[in-house]
Amino acid sequence: MPNPNATGDAEYGTDTIKVLEGLEAVRKRPHMYIGDVGARGLHHLVYEVVDNSVDEAMAGRASEINVVIRADNSVTVVDNGSGIPVGPHPTVKGMDTLDVVLTKLHAGGKFESNAYKVSGGLHGVGVTCVNALSEWLKVEVYREGKVWAQRYERGNPMGKVSAIGETQRRGTKITFKPDATIFETTDFSFETLSGRLRELAFLNAGLRITIEDERSGKKQEFLFKDGIREFVSYLNKGRTALYEPPVALRQEVETERGTALVEIALQWNDGYDEKVFAFANNIHNHEGGTHLIGFKAALTRTINAYGQKNNLFKDLKDELPSGEDMREGLAAVISIRLPGASFEGQTKTRLSNTEAKSMVETMLNERLGSYLEENPNAAKRICAKVSEAARARIAARKARETVRRKGALDSASLPGKLADCQSRDPAESEIYLVEGDSAGGSAKQGRDRRIQAILPLRGKILNVEKARFDKMLSSAEIATMITAFGTGIGPEEYDIAKIRYHKIVIMTDADVDGSHIRTLLLTFFFRQMPEVVEKGYLYIAQPPLYRVAKGKKESYMKDEAALDEYLLGLGTEHAKLVSGDVVIAGKDLARLARDAIAYRALVARADRRRDGRIVDAAVRLGDLDLELLKDHEKVKAQVQKIFERAQKLHPELEVRLAKIERDEEHACDALVFQTTVSGAPRETRLDFDYLSGAEWGELAAIHAALADIGPGPYQFEAPEGTEEIPDVFAAVEAIKKAAAQGQTIQRYKGLGEMNPEQLWETTMDPARRTMLQVRVDDTAGANEVFSILMGDAVEPRREFIEKNALDVQNLDI
Repeated sequence: MPNPNATGDAEYGTDTIKVLEGLEAVRKRPHMYIGDVGARGLHHLVYEVVDNSVDEAMAGRASEINVVIRADNSVTVVDNGSGIPVGPHPTVKGMDTLDVVLTKLHAGGKFESNAYKVSGGLHGVGVTCVNALSEWLKVEVYREGKVWAQRYERGNPMGKVSAIGETQRRGTKITFKPDATIFETTDFSFETLSGRLRELAFLNAGLRITIEDERSGKKQEFLFKDGIREFVSYLNKGRTALYEPPVALRQEVETERGTALVEIALQWNDGYDEKVFAFANNIHNHEGGTHLIGFKAALTRTINAYGQKNNLFKDLKDELPSGEDMREGLAAVISIRLPGASFEGQTKTRLSNTEAKSMVETMLNERLGSYLEENPNAAKRICAKVSEAARARIAARKARETVRRKGALDSASLPGKLADCQSRDPAESEIYLVEGDSAGGSAKQGRDRRIQAILPLRGKILNVEKARFDKMLSSAEIATMITAFGTGIGPEEYDIAKIRYHKIVIMTDADVDGSHIRTLLLTFFFRQMPEVVEKGYLYIAQPPLYRVAKGKKESYMKDEAALDEYLLGLGTEHAKLVSGDVVIAGKDLARLARDAIAYRALVARADRRRDGRIVDAAVRLGDLDLELLKDHEKVKAQVQKIFERAQKLHPELEVRLAKIERDEEHACDALVFQTTVSGAPRETRLDFDYLSGAEWGELAAIHAALADIGPGPYQFEAPEGTEEIPDVFAAVEAIKKAAAQGQTIQRYKGLGEMNPEQLWETTMDPARRTMLQVRVDDTAGANEVFSILMGDAVEPRREFIEKNALDVQNLDI
């Protein structure tokens, strides 16, 4: 009989205690170092590398940082700082200092205050983690007249650090490709990265930062000479400021660890939302910290003192404005540079230094008080805004009490149109915000009643970007949502802990009206319930775009790409492509078709920065490479060949000029074509940089695979008959056409077109559905977009539409 008191020594002994050393620990437990292995953790890799370059700038050794997202989803970060030290390390025998920095945790120049007085990277694990979590990483150091290089694969150095050339430059260049076996996604977002780089440029006046995306051709440059004062102006874009320019305060403070710097910029606008951003050593502290606590306390005290002294709050009688009243319509940035800054966690979301509170509080009390005394007109406008906010808060409180008396905000009296779920466990409960009663009826019938609640919304809800709090509460649809969620609303009552559902799902039609309703709902959550987004409770349903049916069998496709994949799989089952003696069928034919689709997609991507028709012709010729660029006579012949092939493939093409330019840096030629696209001139350069890049490499590799079957025309044989086709691209269309025979393909426009069973099967079944989780990685950028698109100012909205009109992919007119 087994002994219940046995210790289980046979299973649990000394050999079961594992010690993870060095980079192995990072690869096994990446969450401990970068937060997660999703999109946020992926982008955090770039931030770690860039933060090191910014530290160089703060130390006065760098003035420019360039970031490039490569076509293969690798990222390059280059700065003109002093360069990572190279040469034998003084204490780690047998290792180069560069290898120590990139492979040893807690190795760096941030621990001794001589090299970096103030730094965002304090743990010495940043770039080492990036190396550990990358499929490969290449580093070049420009230092002391030489170019030093090293390559790593999954954190392991490939050979020794070596000098590969001479240079007059200085700085560090790091290129890395995240490891797809670790990350859930390796697709970098240009918007997310550019948002963070914009912040860094604002926080470091005079630092030039550029970002380029080879995948889309997008490029941005950030350089702000007025620093955080321009940051505040950016936050108030689309709003009318109460005074100009923003207040900018700056003060150095001596601490035990050295000199700290406190910078604050603030400006009120005519809006109702609060935009306060806190940074410490360039790190955005999303959860605030001691510096933000000090700011809020000093702001409330200083304005209340000025308002009372000058009798500006007399209309409020016995009630003084609250802290929330002070911050209504406020855009502010707090940036402190603190020696020995202490953060909670490696991702540094909250500052914990106690001295930061008193530094910020003392400085703001003194300097803002002086500003108000010296600028009485601005001070009166600020106090009038605060007084108005306080009156609105009092009115909203009364409105809330009135609405509550009617039962609209009472969680004990849930709205009648809500079809609630049976579960009372928020962690498993979901609520669908459904557009219209028709779709709401289908959703109610098709749902899982145990965990899924349905709340139909009639029409478009109020645009909260343009409405005061009391007006918002008078909106029946918004009051219904607030009641259903159970959190309450407003600073006095809102409590995210009381939320009744941990999944709030926006489910609207895939048309213009549906998009508008979704945007209005997103505006509501972003402005009034930001914690819902921050905690990951908000989702967007993804109903299918297509239904394919044949007889009683039906399938659903989420988008055009999924439909193509389905038709290719179906069409290649009984089809053949014949080229001479070569017969391609089944999986080989499907693979060939997918390669053709991928090639077309890559050419379309290249077309965003170059004329895709020229690139297509150059790739299809097959003999343009880096070696050919060094032979001037061959380059001359190649220009003519590309010109002729491009006109044959694309008869509509108009080449205005084709020429050769000398590339002195790489000692070779560059082919330059000037064409016309939709009446506008376009220049296409086929040079060393492009031919050595990932995009050209991918195109050449796919074309080589397509060319294996030999030149067309080919015979395409399908059950419906045989036809001659000119190339593999025509084969794709022939396969899809054959697969579509006898199929009914329906494109959904609205949820109401689905019956309850279809809606459950495609959109609501947890086992099969696809949903998008709403996250905000660039808060300042999101704030700008909401202000521009949903605010009162017309001109910024017109500029936004003109700038982005050509990037629209799905336009429903």
